[in-house]
Amino acid sequence: MKALIVDDERLARKELIELLSAYDDIIIEAEAQNVDEALKITEQFTPDVVFLDIQMPEKNGFQFLDALDSCPFEVVFVTAYDEFALKAFQVNALDYLLKPIDKERLDRVVERLRKLVKGRPSTNENESETREDTLSTNDSIFIRDGEKCWFVQLRDVHLFESYGNYVRIFFKEYKPLLLKSLNLIEERLDSKKFFRANRKHIVNLDYVNKVESWFNGGFMLTLVDGNEIEVSRRQAIKFKQLMSL
Repeated sequence: MKALIVDDERLARKELIELLSAYDDIIIEAEAQNVDEALKITEQFTPDVVFLDIQMPEKNGFQFLDALDSCPFEVVFVTAYDEFALKAFQVNALDYLLKPIDKERLDRVVERLRKLVKGRPSTNENESETREDTLSTNDSIFIRDGEKCWFVQLRDVHLFESYGNYVRIFFKEYKPLLLKSLNLIEERLDSKKFFRANRKHIVNLDYVNKVESWFNGGFMLTLVDGNEIEVSRRQAIKFKQLMSL
């Protein structure tokens, strides 16, 4: 497993590297002392896991995740502050380690990582499945939320929103939750119709009512239902390419 360590304290990074050296299948590919460094590193390679500090100068660990268009790796928060635990799981982190790190607790985290990474198909397999299983807007999907069930045509879904370990699906007046990651849903959708606006949202372009320029070179999309979705600066380039003649 390829790992990235993000922490502003050099001694904290060194301690974690020493602890992780006990696991033969974890390779520390890179380390970063702030969010901007971490973002540049993740543009160059995709780690399997990021061990992420929360409290750092200028930008914190949550802002690192907010700056990503998608999160194709597992996140383990490593921090001295346990008051962030609930928010860590709300952003779909795999786990949460308190400093100083307990060895037995780390063992359990690594075991969870092994199971997740081992269960992933290879990149080629993913690409093949995506090509074969891409859904068109004429296809229907089955959704179950508690005791309620729907059989919905994708053309009627105007927004997918990441919500912790779930995805909220917006269609008509309904907003049920589906236990699935936004990344997996994105792989099945037609990219010409459904656009990944940011880390948390996929938008049905047929339901975009207005496009406005926004901060830092991004866009603000207003949907027909009134929802406003920000297109991140990175995704704004893709959006312009997709919508241009």
